[in-house]
Amino acid sequence: MPRQSTGSEPAVLKRLLTAEPSTKAAATTPRETVNAVVRALSILTAFEGDELYLPLAELARRTGMHKPTVLRLARTLGAARFLVGRDDGAWRLGSAAGWIGSRYQAQFDLDAAIEPILRQLSAATGERASFYVFEGNLRSCLMRCEGAAGLQSHIRTGEVFPLDRGSAGRVILAALGEPGDVNERIRRRGFHITRGERNLDVASVSAAVRGRHGTVLGSVCTSGPVERLTAAVLRRHAPDTVLAARRLGEALGAMPSTALRASWHP
Repeated sequence: MPRQSTGSEPAVLKRLLTAEPSTKAAATTPRETVNAVVRALSILTAFEGDELYLPLAELARRTGMHKPTVLRLARTLGAARFLVGRDDGAWRLGSAAGWIGSRYQAQFDLDAAIEPILRQLSAATGERASFYVFEGNLRSCLMRCEGAAGLQSHIRTGEVFPLDRGSAGRVILAALGEPGDVNERIRRRGFHITRGERNLDVASVSAAVRGRHGTVLGSVCTSGPVERLTAAVLRRHAPDTVLAARRLGEALGAMPSTALRASWHP
């Protein structure tokens, strides 16, 4: 069966990669596409990051192509250093694929991807909107937009907090699969509310941000004074917060969590 698309490819490529390669493809795909290129790209995107080498048979299964076709394309990609073959016939991504990835990361404007979504969330709720990244058992605020109330936060961008205190950290732990009844409830609801947990004066609602393949990238948090943000008010803000987290995951696309972590130093 063809490998299922993750949703992060451009629309045309996503449709092509999930289609069964056949003679019918030329009649259903845009004229400007080249079928051989699409098939080659399907091999490169068959690597999901959990394995170093893939046998030829597994590449054929994930791409939905016959093994001789995969072998011809893999050898071509190998000649261009996008793949590296092993003596037993297995393949891994090559240095050219890494170079393309590094160029993508170098050109990726995190501010342009994150700030508009946080501003829209802040405008919708009237409260402070923040994006947290994490490493190990620590989290840090990568970006924040103040709400209409204009109450300035005492948290400095880059300041480090534990994951197990405050909703922004707890949703990350739950998304990472941390066991426990509280984390199970967070996973079912898709958000978490805390009031005065990390800071007695602050209440918040947060949702985890997931990138490609469900990778946990961080969390989005809506927060403000505990006096104003009752549990009922925070529940009303939950859908907007969850939506912002989903949009951030889509905006960041295939950006690895390590690229986000490189923006701060725990």
